[in-house]
Amino acid sequence: MDLSVVILAAGQGTRMKSALPKVLHKISGRPMIWHIVKEAKKLSDDITVVLYHEAETIRSYLKEHFANLRFHIQDHENFPGTGGALRGIEFEADKVLVLNGDMPLIEAKELKKFLQLDADIVMSVIDLENPHGYGRVIIEDTEVQCIVEQKDCGEEELAITTVNAGVYLFKKEILQKYLPKLSNDNAQKEYYLTDIVALAKKDGYTIKPIFVDEENFKGVNSKLDLAHAEEIMQKRIKERWMREGVTFRLPQTSFVEIDVEFEGECEVESGCALHGKSKIVSSHIKTGSVIEESEIRYSSVGPMARVRPGSVLKDTHIGNFVEVKKSHLRGVKAGHLSYLGDSEIGEGTNIGAGTITCNYDGKKKYKTIIGKNVFVGSDTQLVAPVKIEDEVIIAAGTTVTKDIPKGSLAISRTPLKIVKDFYYKFFGKKLC
Repeated sequence: MDLSVVILAAGQGTRMKSALPKVLHKISGRPMIWHIVKEAKKLSDDITVVLYHEAETIRSYLKEHFANLRFHIQDHENFPGTGGALRGIEFEADKVLVLNGDMPLIEAKELKKFLQLDADIVMSVIDLENPHGYGRVIIEDTEVQCIVEQKDCGEEELAITTVNAGVYLFKKEILQKYLPKLSNDNAQKEYYLTDIVALAKKDGYTIKPIFVDEENFKGVNSKLDLAHAEEIMQKRIKERWMREGVTFRLPQTSFVEIDVEFEGECEVESGCALHGKSKIVSSHIKTGSVIEESEIRYSSVGPMARVRPGSVLKDTHIGNFVEVKKSHLRGVKAGHLSYLGDSEIGEGTNIGAGTITCNYDGKKKYKTIIGKNVFVGSDTQLVAPVKIEDEVIIAAGTTVTKDIPKGSLAISRTPLKIVKDFYYKFFGKKLC
């Protein structure tokens, strides 16, 4: 496609009140800028990201996750503003799409509509019920005539509800002609892209509006905006998967990140959180459970269970208050109140309540290997590194500190001592 894309990400984002660059704040598991670049990549391989504030931090992130991006550092000291951001960029294509780095809800299918209009400039506009604070876009005979800032609006112009949405498609020749002519003779002493519209209109170029949905072109400038954008993105993610056959119980109560994948018939109950590149295959995630960067196949998790990164569960059930970390469980039952970290557990094995793998000695982490058809009694501690072979019984309350051979019983208990009538001696009399 004959299209260059520029993403403006140079701003300081002071309204976010955060040390983290605004465009790196996350929406559904990925920074805002990631969502925008991902959609832009569907339109063009010629993408330039304009940076200034925390430029190296943002560039490092993007280079790690995307190939063939170009970066331009804005001369903010001499040419601040959206118009100044484009100075010095060499555009390869005849058309240039200008996006903002704080609009994470934009989708490629919406941006393709800009390319369907024949004009020298295509300008996104939104109809707002309450346009207070926005510049008004004056449209006559299907063309943009001018943009009037609110402070300059008369009574008739204040009644206009059409405002600038901030995304533009320019013919390259327009930018080449008018970027050098921009002036910073304004209250903010900045160079504005909107001034190109007035200059081009004066010279007879065609400027067409494209009406867009406020939801898709929503800018994120504060933590409140971030929360609203998150709600919209979450709705999109879950609606997509429900159309694919996933059942969500009270979907608005669960959180599903953008990289999570489902396969087969899955069910997610209320209050769950699914993070990272997790994959859920024909499984049931019960109320209040958390899955992080893990794979769940033909299994049930929860309620109130946590599967931490690096885990694989297959044909397995883990129940309430069970935590699994960096472990592979195949055909395992762990009903409740256990911690299984850095372990491999074979099919047919039952893990009793209160069982933990003691995988960390304060310096290093070690692995616990449990074979098939092992019965682990309640309140067992498995001190790694340790291997439990197939068909072993471990008695309740046992601390396992060495390997257990196949077919064995492992038992470690302090002998029970009973002192007759001690209760009465302790309290000095019978209470009943």
